[in-house]
Amino acid sequence: MNSIEVNKIKTFKGHKDSIYSITEGMNASGFFTAGSDGMVVQWDQEELGDGRLLAKLSNSIYSMLTLRDSGSLIIGHNYSGINIIDLAKRTEIGSLQLTDAAIFDIKRNGNYLYIATGEGSVIVVDLNTMERIKTIKFSLKSARTIAMTKDEMAVGYSDNFIRVFDLKNLKLKNEFEGHNKSVFSLKYVTDGNYLLSGSRDAHLKIWDVKAGYILKESIIAHMYAINSIENTYSNEFIITGSMDKTLKVWDMENYNLLKVIDSKRYGGHSNSVNKIFCSSYKNSVISCSDDKTISVWQIKYKGRS
Repeated sequence: MNSIEVNKIKTFKGHKDSIYSITEGMNASGFFTAGSDGMVVQWDQEELGDGRLLAKLSNSIYSMLTLRDSGSLIIGHNYSGINIIDLAKRTEIGSLQLTDAAIFDIKRNGNYLYIATGEGSVIVVDLNTMERIKTIKFSLKSARTIAMTKDEMAVGYSDNFIRVFDLKNLKLKNEFEGHNKSVFSLKYVTDGNYLLSGSRDAHLKIWDVKAGYILKESIIAHMYAINSIENTYSNEFIITGSMDKTLKVWDMENYNLLKVIDSKRYGGHSNSVNKIFCSSYKNSVISCSDDKTISVWQIKYKGRS
């Protein structure tokens, strides 16, 4: 563990309550955050002080997605639908009523959005027409998280199952009980050869995709729920964030624990870590928390620039 160097670069403050979502900005150093205060805030890693308020919605926001090609931001407005913001004009240009439940995740594949909802559905929206074209429903419990390869979509549910769909026809290809409790986070790594899953049961699991999603390894990774899993832009590390207030750094190849980032040793978060975003800008790691703050980290092997 001593071979890893962790530096806290910045702390951003400005939100009034828990922060649940981070997504990339229009430039490499920028990013957006949102949370239970309904505020969507624009930040830049090169700037100090408060961020810029982009929008204020009436409900909690768990999910967002930046569309760089169109210069817009999709916001999952819980218990309502999605709102679309023109980032250059900083104005709302559209909205779509989709559900009366929470919107937990939004992903994109080509010209389609895939939206995970608290009613157990994944709603498919055509970006060209901004119309719902399909609803995929295989559970009465929440669809919490989505991960994608070029061919497949994995969805984690609160019924403890992971379900895998063919992106060409959206047919169910595989389903298995991944955890003992709700699946909160999924991430494909190593060119889609493995799927990582994190759960309310605090386990990090590694699934061999090519072998038909056979369990390769199960790790008791945290004390409480794993809310977020990401890999650094350099593809050297896996980062997990948990309700136990810590971020943990794992080796990408063998999934060995390399570092625990906590408040005592590194000035980490004082409450649940809810979301992680790994930026291309200086290979930084950005985390947000119930403590209303955003932290920017640099994590590297000692001796490397």
